[in-house]
Amino acid sequence: MLACLKRKSSPDLAYIYTPRESDVAPLVFLGGFRSDMMGTKAEFLSNLCEQQGRSYLRFDYSGHGQSGGDFEKCTLSDWLKDVQDILQSLEIKKPILIGSSMGGWLSLRLMQLSPDKVCGFIGIAAAPNFTRWMEDAMTDSQKQDMASQGYILLPNDYGAPYMISKELIADGRTHLMLDKDINFKGGVRLLQGKKDADVPWKTAEDIASALPFADVEIIYREEGNHSLSSEADLKALAEAIASLDKD
Repeated sequence: MLACLKRKSSPDLAYIYTPRESDVAPLVFLGGFRSDMMGTKAEFLSNLCEQQGRSYLRFDYSGHGQSGGDFEKCTLSDWLKDVQDILQSLEIKKPILIGSSMGGWLSLRLMQLSPDKVCGFIGIAAAPNFTRWMEDAMTDSQKQDMASQGYILLPNDYGAPYMISKELIADGRTHLMLDKDINFKGGVRLLQGKKDADVPWKTAEDIASALPFADVEIIYREEGNHSLSSEADLKALAEAIASLDKD
């Protein structure tokens, strides 16, 4: 059932949480940039958790989906706070974080900041540092637009152009990672499509290198794109979850 986390100084967060009595870790799905909690992967995980009698949380970040807030004014710091606030408010202990694209970055930051509060992590085309990729790829014309108007519009294969603000880029620099080890000792599975046009597939190897104390396995999907939402990809996701349950 759809619920709302009301906060005094931050936008309200829409979420669906189904707590269940289970011996396995709860799953928390962290979606991607401009996505919402009603997508294919989020729905698949909902059905899987229902079948397994497992606790499951999915939610929309500020400025996303059914949550409050203005997307154009939000930054990675805001979205990381969303994750921290909802986990604390719902008292979800030691979850397996399943982070898709930007959700992978947020998951890794949470693991970096609070490694003992996370049981495991599954990255689905995890995209740490993607704002730096955006910044590095800017043309001279885009840099001029960013300086003059404070934002640029980036083409988007999935719909309307993304508005990328100067604040988002600047804030992203404060969350850059993978240049030092992450002190996380749980299980990690990294699903990465070899035909991902948004996240270079070698990113998974960079993430694995930054997790020297974790039980890490990279699961390459040879025909997989960025969304990794095909029936075969979802089966691989379920198998990754099962492998962490055995750890």
